[in-house]
Amino acid sequence: MLRTYRDTLSLLGPALPAVSFLGRLPTAMCQLGSLLLVAETSGSLATAGLTGGALAAGQTVAGPVIGRLADRHGQRGIVLAASLANAVAVTALVLAALAEAATGPLMALGALAGATVPQVGPLARTRSVALARRSGADDRLVGAVLSFEGTLDEVSFVLGPALVGLAAALAHPAAALLLAALLLAGCGTAFALHPTARALAPAVSTRTGAAERTRLPGSAYALRGTMALQGAMFGASQAGITALTEELGAPAQAGLVYAAMGVMSAAVGLSMAAVPARIGLATRWRAATAGLVVLFAPLLLADSLAALYAVVVVLGAAYAPHLITVFGLTERTVPAARLAESMAFLTSGIVGGQALALALSGRLAEGHGAPAAFAVAVGAAVACAVLSWTVRVTAPVRELGPVA
Repeated sequence: MLRTYRDTLSLLGPALPAVSFLGRLPTAMCQLGSLLLVAETSGSLATAGLTGGALAAGQTVAGPVIGRLADRHGQRGIVLAASLANAVAVTALVLAALAEAATGPLMALGALAGATVPQVGPLARTRSVALARRSGADDRLVGAVLSFEGTLDEVSFVLGPALVGLAAALAHPAAALLLAALLLAGCGTAFALHPTARALAPAVSTRTGAAERTRLPGSAYALRGTMALQGAMFGASQAGITALTEELGAPAQAGLVYAAMGVMSAAVGLSMAAVPARIGLATRWRAATAGLVVLFAPLLLADSLAALYAVVVVLGAAYAPHLITVFGLTERTVPAARLAESMAFLTSGIVGGQALALALSGRLAEGHGAPAAFAVAVGAAVACAVLSWTVRVTAPVRELGPVA
């Protein structure tokens, strides 16, 4: 495994992982940051929730569009324009919140901030896989690349909210969002202009190329669905953890519990490179979804802080294998000309599923307690398992050799 990751870092170089990690960090900061900022400046949790919901909706809808544009025209110009536009939109949202703007303008700016997210995470995956294929890497190294990218995502989702919380405690939530804007302008630009952007040629715009772009196997849509369900698990578990810690009189522990789950998930994600190649991706998908069901169920019985920590830390071990396997299956089953779009669809599915489940399970938790929210997460895990055992992942639609 260590040798595999040495090969991965040798392939990607030191700069690309660094700028891609810092470039995707603002995405993990803006959701919570916008909620805290608007709640503090407006004094209304409803306005904060609407602004955060608009941000999530903008990202969910526009993410695949940005991915498709990157497929057609190359990443460099698309990511550069989106990064600068996103930095401006986030800054405008901060200024409007500080000026105590009305709910409508705040929602509009939130939607704009979500719609211009440069999708660094999905596009970094696409670029890294292209580099691996071009170098003649085998499927094991490609899997390690996807594991490495998944771990960067997990760490960003843990570190981003932590930075927001720290900034809110030491200064003001606006400081966290302004830092996110700076990272977008600087590291988003660096990711866009990195020489590896040339590893992906724009899709051919001939009639044949256009016809090829329209063909997606049915399993690709099932994989998008399972990723939306993964987002629902995130949102429902977040609502349940928040509700249970409040019931136990320790609301400040909610972030720490969620961070502990993220750290475990990141560690297990890195270890995925050690899974023997003879265990296929379809088998891994089924095993991961079965693990989600088994490990989510004990949350229904957690009634103390110690029990919550114990269950959630173990649960984190099931998240990353599912995410990484779904990304790997998507890489194998969609045409190369639609890879960035498909990766962006998966990420948007997580964001959309999380936002919807958070709204639903939060309301359920208010009326029926934390177990009601955890029940939503268990239901989403069961639906994932049903998909993994009933959907037949089609054979690859393109060669698995080096990229031309």
